[in-house]
Amino acid sequence: MTLLIPLYVHPAEDPGAWHRLITAAARTHAVVLNPASGPGTGPDPAFTAVARALRAAGARLLGYVDTDYGVREHADITADVRRHQEWYAADGCFLDRVTATQEGLPACRRLVRDVRRLGTGPVVLNPGVHPAPGYLRLADLTVTFEGHWSTYVSAFTRPAWAARHPPDRICHLVYGVPEALVPLAVRTAHERGAGVCGPVTGEPPNPWAELTPALVRAGE
Repeated sequence: MTLLIPLYVHPAEDPGAWHRLITAAARTHAVVLNPASGPGTGPDPAFTAVARALRAAGARLLGYVDTDYGVREHADITADVRRHQEWYAADGCFLDRVTATQEGLPACRRLVRDVRRLGTGPVVLNPGVHPAPGYLRLADLTVTFEGHWSTYVSAFTRPAWAARHPPDRICHLVYGVPEALVPLAVRTAHERGAGVCGPVTGEPPNPWAELTPALVRAGE
C-alpha cells in the first residue's frame, strides 16, 4: 500500500504540513502540487522550494490540472501540464474532475494521449467515482473514490469489472478518518482493490494537511 497525497494548502500558510510531508516523502506514491487550482500564472517560489525538497527526499511529483469534467479546452489543459513541468519539474500530472461517463471516454482518451506526448510521466485521472470501464485503461492510476470516511464505510460499491484491474492502477482518497482507524482505512482500501490510498484525519477544505503519525506508519 502506498500513499497519494494531494496537499492543497500553500507552504507559507501551513509550513508544518509541508515539513511533515517532506519527512514522509519516501513513503508516498506521489505528491500532488497545486499552487493555484493548477500551476498558476507564474512560478511560485514557495512551491518551487517544496518541490525541490520533496524530490530530494524521494517523492514523485504530480502537477494538478483541472479538466472541469470535459469542459476545458485540451489546449488549456496541456498548457497547464507544460507549466508544471517547466516551473516545478513535475514528473507527471493529476487530472482532476475527470468526466466518468461512457460518452466522455473518447475525449478523455485524446486528452491522455496529448498529455503523454508532452513527455509527462505518470498520468493520474480523478473522476472520484468508478467511471465507465474504459477509463482505467487510459491512465497509470485512477481515483475511483474520493470522499469522507463515513461515506466510504456506508455507501461504497465496486462494480464487478473493477476487480479485474490490478490494485496498483486504482486509488481511493478518504478523509475524515478517526486517527485510531487510519490503519483500518488502509486495510479496507486494500480489500476493495486499491493499491494506492491516502486516508487522513483532516476535513475539507484541506484534509491532507493533517498528515498524522498513524498515516505515516500505515504507509510503511
